[in-house]
Amino acid sequence: MVLLAAATLVQGAVAGVGGAEPGRDGPSGEPKGVFSIRLLEAPLVRRDDPRAYTSIVDHLGPGTTIRRRVEVSNTTSRRLSIDLYAAAASIEKRTFAYATGRTPNELTEWISVDHPVLKLPPGSKKTARVTIGVPPTASRGERYGVLWAEVAGAGTGTAKVINRVGIRIYLDVGPGGEPPSAFEILSLTPARSPQGQPQIIAQLRNTGERALEMTGTLELADGPAGLQAAGPYPVPPGTSLLPGDTGGVTVTLDGRLPDGPWEARLRLRSGRVEHTATATITFPAAGVGKPVSVGTPRVAFSVVAAAVVAGLMLVFIVRRRAHAPGKRSNCLRE
Repeated sequence: MVLLAAATLVQGAVAGVGGAEPGRDGPSGEPKGVFSIRLLEAPLVRRDDPRAYTSIVDHLGPGTTIRRRVEVSNTTSRRLSIDLYAAAASIEKRTFAYATGRTPNELTEWISVDHPVLKLPPGSKKTARVTIGVPPTASRGERYGVLWAEVAGAGTGTAKVINRVGIRIYLDVGPGGEPPSAFEILSLTPARSPQGQPQIIAQLRNTGERALEMTGTLELADGPAGLQAAGPYPVPPGTSLLPGDTGGVTVTLDGRLPDGPWEARLRLRSGRVEHTATATITFPAAGVGKPVSVGTPRVAFSVVAAAVVAGLMLVFIVRRRAHAPGKRSNCLRE
């Protein structure tokens, strides 16, 4: 498998000297350091999939083995002992949920790390290799897990603070090609937060066969009193949808925006699949307004889809030339 470089950091805080709590500065006001983990490579066939640069995302047949390199860095002022291990994860209540501690699942039993413990001096970094070997008897389906980098903090007994950061794993298993990823945007609903900020709630449905992690942006145009545009506003990360599941993402906007009407344009993406939906909305004075239906979203074709279309066009051209008058045909006829 041909791999490409991936370089997105996932950082974790390490408590400073003097027993400072995680997430705070030390007693002297000196900033604490961090340790981080990043994925160094991803499959070349997923160069158009943003998730492949931050997570291990793949489709494998039973009996297949893959390897990925990760880099762990220490920017603190002390030597760290960092554990690398895989633990279970799941998608629950439309959220990618991490299991406690080192809870295993079927996927974690397939994962090994060549350096389970890394000793990193201050300001250093090291590389480790992760191997995922799918047994020949593995059943069809998608599994979830996390590759964790963990540092034990200060404390004694059960009161120790554990700091860890990780790389998500989405592994689909089955013969043949990868199951499709797809979703549709059902409606946009204007609303107000309890603090009075305007919001838009998008209702979605996963119509594909793989889990989705939603990202995107929202823009407003053609507003009242000649206002032309507002945004883009980012879609908050964290919404995960299992195949067949329906859920929503909520985008909170600038509290100074007038009620409307506005032309709302929502662009959502998960991996290679992207949809855009538009609707005319007016924000209510309080609470949640009525859902507004959207038209058929525009699909952004992936590289794979484009290759399929190009292949079909090529076959059509070859067949026409082969059957053209005055030319001998080597094609089989029905």
